[in-house]
Amino acid sequence: MPRSFDLSTDYNGSVEQVHQAFCNERYWLARLADSGADDAVLDSIRTGPDGSVDVVTTQVLRRDRLPAIVTQFHRGDLAIHREESWTPLIHGKADGTVTGSIPGAPVSLTGNAQLTGEDAHAHLAFRATVEVRIPLVGGKLENFIGHQISELFRAEQRFTATWIAENR
Repeated sequence: MPRSFDLSTDYNGSVEQVHQAFCNERYWLARLADSGADDAVLDSIRTGPDGSVDVVTTQVLRRDRLPAIVTQFHRGDLAIHREESWTPLIHGKADGTVTGSIPGAPVSLTGNAQLTGEDAHAHLAFRATVEVRIPLVGGKLENFIGHQISELFRAEQRFTATWIAENR
């Protein structure tokens, strides 16, 4: 049964600044380089004339770095395919969607985000749903993945805050 996780964070930066970062290829390259993955690739970034953005990334964690709970069910390195899309800013708000998958594994992630705020303070709310289709242990793996998503979310927030401060 899929599990959902609600996460939120605040930025010392405006909604416009956060959204501009999300639309910037240099931001994504730097964010991936800082991700802690053994290999991280910006597969594509496409910005629309309306200010929307679609980003596809692949991050790889080598098998020897994976926790035992993961290596029990997945052989080899773990490749995480992620697609993230953001609407243009409309009335100081942007909506995002995130999907994630692990090729060859019965795991999926979907999520919806909303970027809002006032003045120089942006707020990002994110709801992620994780599903692991493995009988008996799927729920345990979903909770593990949910915890990892929470850690990743915080790390990405810290990175974005630093990026905005350094690129004003």
